[in-house]
Formats: sequence, structure tokens, C-alpha cells
Amino acid sequence: MLVLPVIHRDERVCVIDKPAGLVVHASAQAGDRDTCLRWLRGQLGQRVYPVHRLDRGCSGALAFALDPEAARALGEAFASRAVEKSYLAIVRGFPPESGRVERPLVDDRGVEQEAATEWEVLARAEVDAPVGRYATARYALVRARPETGRPHQLRRHLAGLGHPILGDAYHGDLRHNRFVRGRFGLARLALHAERLAFPHPGGVRVEVAAPLPGELAELAGALGWAPYARGA
Repeated sequence: MLVLPVIHRDERVCVIDKPAGLVVHASAQAGDRDTCLRWLRGQLGQRVYPVHRLDRGCSGALAFALDPEAARALGEAFASRAVEKSYLAIVRGFPPESGRVERPLVDDRGVEQEAATEWEVLARAEVDAPVGRYATARYALVRARPETGRPHQLRRHLAGLGHPILGDAYHGDLRHNRFVRGRFGLARLALHAERLAFPHPGGVRVEVAAPLPGELAELAGALGWAPYARGA
């Protein structure tokens, strides 16, 4: 049985550190039987209610309500943008120090929706190896804060800036994906939900953090980013 790491739990809310590769719940796009919803329900021995989602390939802080009223309150908080979210992403290239992108994204129904993301660069590294037409490979660790919650928003916005997330098979650079897999053993999307702050249904504000997981921390160490490396 898979045991999901719990980073916060009270009578009404549970936040887990979602592993990469696991979907939040079954849907028309993902009919998986193994889901966070199913495993957490069995682990806690009670019904749980998903209030937001993370991509299958993304790891990190994922909140569930433990009763219908809490689910409604948290759902409204996410919809009204009262929730603060930040992610760590390892991207190709050297983006500017910081910035904000406002670019509408089209959903699965073909409807255009507003979308905005802020980002800042935390670290950079250059690897002495030719990938594609360049003599060296450049990578950056980025902290991204989505102001909206559109499907694949960070992946699409960062790729649109010319700095796709490593390991992204749909919006990324396949040459760099192959390189980091062969050189560093990275076999996942380099995106992690590091922080979640939300108004609790009980009236207080809750803030949780999920440390960079092993695969990404090991890559951070290999790239010389000591503060984010495993065991640092």
C-alpha cells in the first residue's frame, strides 16, 4: 500500500506531499485507478475531497478537505485567488532575473482564459556539454507563482518564454530532456509545489511547505545549487 506523506492534518483539512507520477483523481483524461484520492481515503479511513489539482508529473503540496463544508470553503478560496501558491521549476536556459507573464491559455473546450504568472530566478548553472546547436547547456532554478490556476499553466507560460521545464514531454525541449536523463538520471517533470498558504475553514490562515524531493534535490546538487541539494 502506498503511504502518502502528510505535511498538515487537522479535523477539516489534510495536505499531502504528492509524489510525481500520481494523478489527483480519475477523470475523462486520466482514468487511473491509482489516484491520490483513493490512496488518501484508504490511508485516513474516511472520505476526502480534492479542492485543487497538480499535474501528474508535478510533486508537492496538495490539499484535501475532510468534510463537504470545508470543501466548499476551500474551493471558493481557490476560485477567488485567496490561496498563495509557489513552485520550484528547473528550466532550460537563463531567464531574466524576474518577471511576470500575462498570456491567455485555451482550455480543453477551446475557451480562452486569462492567465498570469510571476517568476524569479534562484540559481543558474552551465554544463560543459553540447546540446543541440550550443556548446554548453544552461539551466536555471525558478520560483514561479501562478496568479491563476489554468491547466498546465506554468509549463505553458515558461515554455512560451523560451525556458521550458526539464522533463516536460509536451511543452519541453526533447534534446535537453534526453540529456538530463542520461547525464543526471532525471526521469520526471522538474516541477514541484513547494508552498501553499490558504484561509482555513476555521478562520485562521495555514501555510505549509514541501521540501524539494530526492530526484530534484539530487539534480540541484549536481548543478551546484547547494541550498537546494539533498542533505543541505
